[in-house]
Amino acid sequence: MSARSAVNTTFRSLRIRNYRLFAAGQLFSNTGTWMQRIAQDWLVLALTHSGIALGVVAALQFLPILLLSVWGGALADRYPKRAMLMITQTTMGLLAAALGGLTLGGAVTVWQIYLFALALGTVTALDTPARQSFVVEMVGPRQLQNAVSLNSANFNLARIVGPAVAGVMIGMFSSEITGSGWVFLINAISYTAVVASLAAIRGRDLLPARTLERRRGQQIEGFRYLRTRPDLIAVLATVLIFGTFGLNFPVLLPLFTTGIFYAGASAYGLLSAIMAVGSLIGALLAAQRGTARIRIVLGGAVAFGVLEALSSTMPDFAAFALLLLLTGTAGLTVATTANAVMQTTVAPQLRGRVMGVYLLVFMGGTPIGAPVVGWLATVVGVRWTLAFCGVTTALCAVAAAYLLAWHTDRRILARVTRRPHLAVVPRTA
Repeated sequence: MSARSAVNTTFRSLRIRNYRLFAAGQLFSNTGTWMQRIAQDWLVLALTHSGIALGVVAALQFLPILLLSVWGGALADRYPKRAMLMITQTTMGLLAAALGGLTLGGAVTVWQIYLFALALGTVTALDTPARQSFVVEMVGPRQLQNAVSLNSANFNLARIVGPAVAGVMIGMFSSEITGSGWVFLINAISYTAVVASLAAIRGRDLLPARTLERRRGQQIEGFRYLRTRPDLIAVLATVLIFGTFGLNFPVLLPLFTTGIFYAGASAYGLLSAIMAVGSLIGALLAAQRGTARIRIVLGGAVAFGVLEALSSTMPDFAAFALLLLLTGTAGLTVATTANAVMQTTVAPQLRGRVMGVYLLVFMGGTPIGAPVVGWLATVVGVRWTLAFCGVTTALCAVAAAYLLAWHTDRRILARVTRRPHLAVVPRTA
């Protein structure tokens, strides 16, 4: 494949006007969101000098996603997704503006940051199922894998740029509090790009699912539907362990940086950036594939787990960073493919609720996994803990494949050389 052909294949969803507008708005907003995350942490530290306060903020912002994501998915199936997104994105922008105003006015307190974090988490729980399930309405099922992958590339590019810009901006001011306030206002402005792009989308070019009338029990219909789909249960089981243990790098990377390599904050930032680059590469590679397949989810999870376990044995910083790059690539392959599989194989009228369940499973294990991983790192050491997380993820993917084969009367086909994957195929194949 020529370089030009590869580029055209990778970015083919951007040929669709509606998605091109949406992606441009998301790039601005994602960059602003990552800037605010860094500024919010610095502001909390400046006010409290407490790691516990940072944990409280993270928990308050995350808790509503666990409690409300399934309900948010039901709302996404019940109402037009574009209108719903315009409301949630506008609300997020107003929250950022209010926090910025309080901060620059010198009136901000920790309890106010707690409230803003809780409010932002609540809106995010309603926004995410609608935003993820809206993609297929813009590009159609055939381009969904590519569009989801480009969304991930968009997110990881912002993950690289946003913290760097925020760090420079905060450093420009004599007070970290003042610098954080300006970052919040810039994030608020970035939401206007999303709202403007949503307003510019042509409704006649969308492929909307039929909206549902309100009735009792809609929130649990997604769970009932998934009970009839052993293939999607296998994906969800893999994603649950992948998210609970495999993706606990925010807990382990600082410990590796300080306790193994005896380095400081700059080295930690470098490792985080390297992993983000790996994730960006994984997203772009996933964008070149056509149909999302379960075997890529299962095989990718095995590869991710093996690479994560191997990284725990690396003797020096450079070798560890290289394995992190590869691990990030495999991890994004799992995440983007699982997302696309869930969206393309369900009934359109259930897509929002199923994505609400997916969000719950993908992120729901983090409050459990993070303390467990932190405790294990203290008890058995950070290297053994990282190895445990990798091996657990890989074994879960293998177990999910065998359970799927058993429930569907199929057999396992594993391939290590040339396009490695782990597949569940009909016995006649």
